[in-house]
Amino acid sequence: MSEQKTTKNRRSVDAFLSAISDEAKRRDCYTVMRLMKKITGTNPQMWGNSMVGFGTYHYKYGSGREGDWFLTGFSPRKQNLTLYIISGFSRYEALMKKLGKCETGKSCLYIKKLEDIDLETLRELVQQSVEHVARSHP
Repeated sequence: MSEQKTTKNRRSVDAFLSAISDEAKRRDCYTVMRLMKKITGTNPQMWGNSMVGFGTYHYKYGSGREGDWFLTGFSPRKQNLTLYIISGFSRYEALMKKLGKCETGKSCLYIKKLEDIDLETLRELVQQSVEHVARSHP
């Protein structure tokens, strides 16, 4: 069985975020970091080279593969600010209608800039996802 490639490490979150050249994206990242820190009650940690995660949970698939992952997190990608909503989006239809301009993947929320979305709705989405994942993986 292969080992998990992206893992928590001791790299500096602040150094990572400070190195973002686009000032607006850097500012958005710090806003998301404060929001996620408040929701999870945990400090941000680097996962791999470009993901900032908060909290952890242990997962185990039916295949036997298992590992640890963050409860929520984000990554400042070239095209978008990617937020990781680990529980996915199917249970949050009403919140997604109110969120604003964004795209989604299985558990990724892609945002061009935070001013395009409603921050209170984002806070509620992250909060509900974190609570769901924590309940599902005690």
